Amino acid sequence: MKNLDDFKKFIIAHTQPKNTALVPEITLYQASKITPIWQASEKWLQENNIEPPFWAFVWPGGQSLARYILDNPEFVQKKRVLDFAAGCGIAAIACALCQAAYVEVADIDPMAQAACTINAVLNQVILDCNTQNVVGASNRWDIILCGDVCYEAPMTRHIWPWLKHCAEQGAEVIIADPGRAYLPQKELEAIRQYDVPTTLELEDCTQRQTTLYRLSIDTHPK
Repeated sequence: MKNLDDFKKFIIAHTQPKNTALVPEITLYQASKITPIWQASEKWLQENNIEPPFWAFVWPGGQSLARYILDNPEFVQKKRVLDFAAGCGIAAIACALCQAAYVEVADIDPMAQAACTINAVLNQVILDCNTQNVVGASNRWDIILCGDVCYEAPMTRHIWPWLKHCAEQGAEVIIADPGRAYLPQKELEAIRQYDVPTTLELEDCTQRQTTLYRLSIDTHPK
């Protein structure tokens, strides 16, 4: 297994710092062309038992979360925030730029953690990177951000009871979803929508309408 420095070197060699149209304030190491990084990384990632390079792209959910945070900095100021399944870390970086008290990025893919680390340095912020699986952990955050996490039924079934439990324990759980099929609709309150430019190489359209939801838990049922 490679170490964190090897992962960082791989990312820097196969990506380049770029901005996105929706969140130009944040610069991230991104794949400039999708097919080359998949081809270049496939054998190397398989040898090291690493997931495909989802960290090399800024997905609509993460962009929408970051845009909302940057436009509403008081939402995260002096709060303890978890960016769950963080990917490239764009939402976490937005929180740090907006003076959150503490920002943790959780992603079980060590390449994603490496990407978050170098992207944090690129944007001159500090993030606490955690490769442990936090699903099932007792809530220790004020806010939990989830960008595009309901893309598969098994993933949704795995995380949803835990997210509800964290909300019951006092966390404000915000889910950014671009219309994935497995998003549970019950107990969700829509708070904002964004039209996020994307690419046909990643999505089946050039723009994804992405909705930010608050997971609403009735702690005082009638």
